Amino acid sequence: MTKPFLIILFVSVHFIIKGQTVRRPVAAVYTGLGAYSNNHVDVFSFSNNQASLTQMKNASVGIYSERRFMLNELSLYQFAIAVPTNSGNFGIKAGYFGFSDYNESQMGLAYARKLGNKVDIGVQFNYNGIQASGYGNSSAVNFEIGTVVHLTDKLNAGVHAYNPVGGKFGKNSEEKLASIYTVGLGYEASDKFLVSAEIEKEENQTVNVNAGMQYKFLPQFMIRGGIVTNTSVLYGGASLVLKTFRLDVVASYHPQLGITPGLLLIYDFKKKEN
Repeated sequence: MTKPFLIILFVSVHFIIKGQTVRRPVAAVYTGLGAYSNNHVDVFSFSNNQASLTQMKNASVGIYSERRFMLNELSLYQFAIAVPTNSGNFGIKAGYFGFSDYNESQMGLAYARKLGNKVDIGVQFNYNGIQASGYGNSSAVNFEIGTVVHLTDKLNAGVHAYNPVGGKFGKNSEEKLASIYTVGLGYEASDKFLVSAEIEKEENQTVNVNAGMQYKFLPQFMIRGGIVTNTSVLYGGASLVLKTFRLDVVASYHPQLGITPGLLLIYDFKKKEN
């Protein structure tokens, strides 16, 4: 493939999957599925709603990677870390998407804390970058904010706003950061089973529903699966949990573009009590 063709391919796929920078992987809610939960939160949950950081009891670090539609040029890498403190919980998220001639990157710093027993809030500030061979670099700073309300011991709801004030890459760039608003709901039938759904409205796009479930049928094994309605993407994964380590094998399927495989690795610095 020539470089111009690769850049055209990258931009075309970027438009088809309605992505805005490296905010989410193709398996859209897989990494953030536990955001509206008390028992199923992990280090990546705050990528969907920063308020979920308050449920992290131990420091944790995670790495996620996927090869979009089996193309090396559309590889995505994400890193996350969560650190609980007595003054609130902190999170760091970093992402890279693309290849040497065209890539997008993001670095985010998040903070969350409880407001009483029923309400959690969180905020994240992001530095976003785009680099295209022959066109130079461009960057933008934005923020996102979220809240989670614990309606009952089993039912949690929340709202999240990504980039609510808009913004562009550089002073003269036409590449705009979209605003995205989300309402989420999670129901924990038990400490082993979670169902979750988000209604998402992205600027200039149709309303999207992200729905998924998680079932930990054994202490060492867990499965996840769901659907993203606006792109008809199905996703799923299986987890192996060994003490403080968790390994997920992930896959999603787009009806026109095909399969996206992924891997996720999480390490908790202290084993959580069951």
